[in-house]
Amino acid sequence: MPSLARKRIGDILVKDGLITEEQLNEALELQKKSDSKIPIGELLIQLGYLSEEGLALSLSKKLNNEYVSFSDNSLAVKYDQGLDRVISHDFATLNTVLPISKTDKTISVAMWDPLNFVVIDNIKRMTSLEVDVYCSTKKDILDGIERLYVLKGVVSERRPEVQGAVIEQKSVKREDLEQLKLKASEPPVIKLVNSIIHNAISDKASDIHIEPNENGFDIRLRVDGLLYKIDTPSKDMYAPIASRIKILSRLDIAEKRLPQDGGFTIKVEKRSVDFRVSTMPTIYGEKIVLRILDKEKINFTIPSLGMHKNDLIRVSNAIRKPHGLILLTGPTGSGKTTTLYCILNEIKSSQKNIVTIEDPVEYRIDGANQVQEQSNIGLTFARGLRTFLRQDPDIIMVGEIRDNETAEMSIRSALVGRLVLSTLHTNDSVGAVARLVDLGVEPFLVSSTLIMVIAQRLVRKLCPDCRVPVKPDKEILAKYNLAGFKLYGPKGCSACQERGFKGRVPIFEIMITDQEIQELIAKRSDSSVIKSALLKKGMKLLRDDAIDKVKDGLTSLDEALSATMEAV
Repeated sequence: MPSLARKRIGDILVKDGLITEEQLNEALELQKKSDSKIPIGELLIQLGYLSEEGLALSLSKKLNNEYVSFSDNSLAVKYDQGLDRVISHDFATLNTVLPISKTDKTISVAMWDPLNFVVIDNIKRMTSLEVDVYCSTKKDILDGIERLYVLKGVVSERRPEVQGAVIEQKSVKREDLEQLKLKASEPPVIKLVNSIIHNAISDKASDIHIEPNENGFDIRLRVDGLLYKIDTPSKDMYAPIASRIKILSRLDIAEKRLPQDGGFTIKVEKRSVDFRVSTMPTIYGEKIVLRILDKEKINFTIPSLGMHKNDLIRVSNAIRKPHGLILLTGPTGSGKTTTLYCILNEIKSSQKNIVTIEDPVEYRIDGANQVQEQSNIGLTFARGLRTFLRQDPDIIMVGEIRDNETAEMSIRSALVGRLVLSTLHTNDSVGAVARLVDLGVEPFLVSSTLIMVIAQRLVRKLCPDCRVPVKPDKEILAKYNLAGFKLYGPKGCSACQERGFKGRVPIFEIMITDQEIQELIAKRSDSSVIKSALLKKGMKLLRDDAIDKVKDGLTSLDEALSATMEAV
């Protein structure tokens, strides 16, 4: 950057109100005394008078260059364009320049020092392309350099050698094991794994899938229930990545023939994020799935679930009964466990003894005694329940009822004056009755204990920044009683990474038993008869609640119907 530009930058910052004349003069005096001639902007940052973002925004405004940042997704690097080969890693790091994208005629770069015309001219000569300059913070540019060059596996000079894409499933020799550990501890590998994890957390992903295949491997993130492929490192990075994750999870890195389960915890922005790790041998190598359990993302209160007012009142009344059985139903990943935690959080008290047995214990609830189910050593749900009854419990939570013994013990616990919460895999609320009977529970016992069943699903929420009004056919509007409501659909923007959806919201079907329903259950009435009686009492089906979310503008009609197994 030419020296005469330094004063101009100072004047810009003073004019923008980001610093005072006194602060500028202090920095200029320090610059005169400095042998290394630190740029005035960086001096002001070191003195604490200015932020990186403030400097970048001021330069952006003065130069008419766009400001880009990872925080709002405006900084998007085209990893598939071979940018790491156009501008070298050493040049990018030395000059704090991040290549973003290129065309046949231009290359776009983010610069920390956009007035450094020497660097811009060097890029022109190196690439034979015109240069489009964007302003960004030093931190974002260095993070981007790390992602771009480490992702492509060009930083480490000691890259692991993998012969072909197929990973042989055989024992690892001691010397090979030591070599694996050594490679997994190299800084580029550590940075790469950290980058994958932090990107997943930033994208609010629930899972990371690392999947070896015939040509190398893929990395996919599950965001709002759907899997999205992300930029994947070169295939020779698979082995050290897998080893690094297994070391973090305290798994046996030498064992590649059998599934393993583990986990670890990391600190992200002063909060703890837990990872549950599962490995599974495939014909091409070990598939690794990391489940992300971000405690700070979840507000464990019933109002936070988004129930309508009447449903909220019905649920709040049911969970305050002193004894009985409350069930959550739905497929895996439908939010049942979160709802259970919300209920526990609502009814916990220093005067109540709460015990849970879960597989796994995903979140810690203050005031609850939580037990990890370990069937490999005989600590099953049923055995845990038997032990709980000797521990004088008031409230019991069982992770899942999936066999006769657990079902019988849950019913027995409810009969002797305990409130029991658990989950079942059924498609709707009424199906829970038939499922319990199929597990060998007598219908009269079900009718005597069952208080409430909540069936639920998760639907994707429309991105509030880019949702657009839509007008379905009149027949569709009439079919779902949507006439007169303003409906929206997805579009896609930088805030939602062009997906059109951002986050998910649960939909519910709430079955409350009363004397009539209990009598129908005891008489072994068909599920359709029980459902008909509940509908007459005002119970809403899952689809009804999903349509209500459409009316509220939270989701699209296509998403609501898809989640409730019906297409337009």
